[in-house]
Amino acid sequence: MDKGEMILHWFRSRAVRQAATLCRHVRRNVNAQRDRLSPEAVEIISGAIAAVQSEMTSPMETKRLRKRMAELEKAAAKWLPSPAHAATRENLEVILVAVAVAVAIHTFFLKPFKIPTGSMQPTLYGITAEDLRNKPGVRIPNGLSRCIEFCIDGNSYHHVVAEDDGMIEDYQPPRRILPFLPFIYRQSFKLGGKWYDVWSAWDRLLDEAGVKRRYLYHKGDDILKVKVFAGDHLFVDRLSYNFRRPARGEIIVFETRGITNPETGLPAMPQDQFYIKRLVALGTERVRIGDDRHLVVNDHWLGQTVPHFENVYSFDANQPPRENQYSGHLNDSIAARFDKSGLAPLFPDERSEFTLRPEHYMVMGDNTMNSLDSRTWGDFSRTNVIGKYFFVYWPFSRRFGWAAW
Repeated sequence: MDKGEMILHWFRSRAVRQAATLCRHVRRNVNAQRDRLSPEAVEIISGAIAAVQSEMTSPMETKRLRKRMAELEKAAAKWLPSPAHAATRENLEVILVAVAVAVAIHTFFLKPFKIPTGSMQPTLYGITAEDLRNKPGVRIPNGLSRCIEFCIDGNSYHHVVAEDDGMIEDYQPPRRILPFLPFIYRQSFKLGGKWYDVWSAWDRLLDEAGVKRRYLYHKGDDILKVKVFAGDHLFVDRLSYNFRRPARGEIIVFETRGITNPETGLPAMPQDQFYIKRLVALGTERVRIGDDRHLVVNDHWLGQTVPHFENVYSFDANQPPRENQYSGHLNDSIAARFDKSGLAPLFPDERSEFTLRPEHYMVMGDNTMNSLDSRTWGDFSRTNVIGKYFFVYWPFSRRFGWAAW
């Protein structure tokens, strides 16, 4: 039988495929335990494998093939030592392979990322909270409906009632308790001699939910009654930038390590975090922010026709800038008119120009009224870039799906 006929026979016969699998399995075990096997055992098992392979080439001899397979299984059971805890070892192998694949995907292809703040709204939403203490008409769902709302919309509820009169006596900062659940924090505070624990995916829950440190709570008062939106969870494409450089207007994720305040030289933000912003300028370019809320790069005015800026510059020039709305980009003189002085210290007015260093990038948030970005700390090295926004996988909002620029 020639090679082509053997391949065709393999496809046609289920017994042949099973025999091939059996031979590979036994041969692998022999190679793994060869130092523990006697020459006689190796010879007998090898002969049984050869007998099976010989029958595999004979068409229409399924009965004889299955007989040889049974003989091979019998020889393997007799001469191959049974490994200790075989089932456990096999399960561990499967787990290790799965972990290795997951780590490889995370490292080289797709990295899961949670939007921590509202700096990219309304393009991408960060974690937000709604205080329900002064909204008696709003009821917190229970049981299945609460679980369904969280799974679909990403909404969670936290309700803590004072068990005794008192003020907050002590407060512990958020702590990650489970290393394999990096987005779960435990926040604790002490009131009336009793400790209260709050578990949340937001490390700023107590601060943002309006918990008052110097306030006398009475028994039965709501210390915390809040609805939390989980923010967009997305995958970051880590592969594309291995083959090309980032393009202006793309939404990128980058490390904060090494980003310092250009005036003081001190770290401009925590150095162990990941931020997400829109790339607006690349190395050696000159950037200004006009009073019309548009960027000017190398004396070229950026408008709504520039790719990836269609939404950013879709605002009505006759309307004032608003938080969580597309309002262009603000320099500090314009921001000061809306009680946001100090928002853009590197761009005090429309004449101020910032020149990027070679191999550096400048980024800005779409929520220009509430974004800590390059207007404060300037540019950063391109080596800090992790990847680009690729796919929102949760919650199932209008932003779910592929990247929309």
